[in-house]
Amino acid sequence: MSSTPVSSAAAVGTTSVAEPEAEAVIAGARARIDALDERILALVQERMAVSAEVQTARIGSGGPRVALTREMEILARYRAALGPQGTEVAMQLLQLCRGRV
Repeated sequence: MSSTPVSSAAAVGTTSVAEPEAEAVIAGARARIDALDERILALVQERMAVSAEVQTARIGSGGPRVALTREMEILARYRAALGPQGTEVAMQLLQLCRGRV
């Protein structure tokens, strides 16, 4: 009974890619990630500005700076979409947007 060695790539169900091809794939993917990061940053900045509008209106009408019920809705939405770590992402966004007014 002979045993054929299995490469580590085959063992985990991946395909082997030649180094130049891998470098091209990595470079292309990193460029897309950079473009996505730029969009994400622009959206976060836009979110911060809109949040400031909400806070100004709420405070101007005698309301609180922070609406905890609304924040809980946001936390739940991110958790539902991204799993437990979504809560952490939402908390960071909320912290960025709080108290800017």
